[in-house]
Amino acid sequence: MTPDAPPDTPYARLSGLARTLAATRRRLEKRALLAAFLCSLRKDEVAPAVHLIVGRIFAEADGRTLKVGWATLKRALSDVRQTTLGAEPLTVLEVARAFAQIAATEGPESVKVRRRILDSLLGRGTADEREILLRTIFGEMRIGVNEGVMLDGIADAAQVDPEAVRTAQMFLGDLGTVAEVALFEGAEGLARHRIRLLAPVKPMLAELAKTPEEILEEHGGVTAVEVKFDGARIQIHRDGDRVRIFSRRLSDVTAGLPEVVEFARALPTPRFILEGEAVAVDAEGRPLPFQDLMRRFRRVHGIEAAREAIPLRLYLFDLLYLGDASLVDAPYEQRWTLLEGLVPREVLATRRIAHTKGEIESGLAEALAAGHEGIMAKALASPYTVGTRRKRWFKLKPADLLDVAIVAAEWGSGRREGWLSNYWLAVRDAKTGGFQMIGKTFKGLTDAEFASMTERLRSLAVSEERWGFHVRPEVVVEVAYNEIQRSPHYPSGFALRFARIVRIRDDKGPSDVDSYARLKDLYARQFERKGRGPGVRR
Repeated sequence: MTPDAPPDTPYARLSGLARTLAATRRRLEKRALLAAFLCSLRKDEVAPAVHLIVGRIFAEADGRTLKVGWATLKRALSDVRQTTLGAEPLTVLEVARAFAQIAATEGPESVKVRRRILDSLLGRGTADEREILLRTIFGEMRIGVNEGVMLDGIADAAQVDPEAVRTAQMFLGDLGTVAEVALFEGAEGLARHRIRLLAPVKPMLAELAKTPEEILEEHGGVTAVEVKFDGARIQIHRDGDRVRIFSRRLSDVTAGLPEVVEFARALPTPRFILEGEAVAVDAEGRPLPFQDLMRRFRRVHGIEAAREAIPLRLYLFDLLYLGDASLVDAPYEQRWTLLEGLVPREVLATRRIAHTKGEIESGLAEALAAGHEGIMAKALASPYTVGTRRKRWFKLKPADLLDVAIVAAEWGSGRREGWLSNYWLAVRDAKTGGFQMIGKTFKGLTDAEFASMTERLRSLAVSEERWGFHVRPEVVVEVAYNEIQRSPHYPSGFALRFARIVRIRDDKGPSDVDSYARLKDLYARQFERKGRGPGVRR
């Protein structure tokens, strides 16, 4: 630090902000608090501070993890003493660097090294600071600041159009970098960060539709209906001979999909970004279970053998870049026309233009009969955008499925003895940033999956109990259920009846979990087709 540079920002200011944000209900007030804090930071502090506040530690596309198990954290906590009198207080940069050192630690002595760094970090922090540090490590800040709130706070701090911030985030996929650019380069700097070949783009998301009528009303009486495939969403980038493929979580999955690389290189145009789904299929071309597909994505060795055992079918539905031009601002109808001219018809998603409720329902029935998830409905004039869901794209699928997070796991009994096999299920509470438990299940997984899940959940443990572990909410599963019921047993007030895991959604993260608001809406919609018993509340 040069003599004229402002001093390092104490971590106490960030931890104090986190507690204030947790106690603040109104979104506008949260934005104001975030903006004031961001404006007070040095340039080199902005990105790490943003990551720490949202509880992500590293950028979304950054594959680093802390690799801190519950046993290591428990020992570090047991050694924590009162902060040494006169010890230098923690700073924001020191905390960020400590986490980076923990993530980078490898080798036979790695546990000891991580433990030593944790001991120093927790030991130097005050009790209040340790609380926020632990929330960060556990991945559950519970302060009501998700990506959308942070993007608005960044826009307020930099005094730029929120749309410019959201657009930059779509192309950069890094909240910290977006904040740094916005604050120190302004609108002009944000405008320079546009779509780039070979760099992942955050995907456009869809709103869940309640009825076909809602879709037609929002889309002006006409919509494009596509099959919603039971596969993994991917982006295919080509720049000459270079091809890279990214998952919806922005991870590079190129190595595991050689047939998709070959397909991309065979196309006549050398520069493009395609978007679609990879679906695992059997010998007759029927969709295989999602877990078979995930085995392909996680494969590091034996790619060719896996390619023969689990063949893929590619379905393309969007074109974001062609030649030397970005297409994200072009209407969906134009992007589709260009896509039709670029790729063979057999790889295009099944699609129809619908003007009536019956045409949408027919498309849904056909998609389900073919073994797919449901349908997508897209406004013909919609540009490609991320951030807030604006009903430009809808998804419509059976209502008795939910994406939930596993927040704890109990040891099994009988045939399941020795496995963590009774899972606590939770939906995302957008207001608090936490999770609301809505039931438990031990149904749906194979013995091999129970064994694998046991190892995985133990590595995510944040506390150990007599019956099992509380875990970081990083594992997402899709569950089927018979009914949503009112329940006094959970603080959420709801429980799933006959919940069963349909599949493990390794392509999704905590931010993709269904919301508490959606759960309550689904509960209310149940009574559109049946009556309410005595004492049943709305």
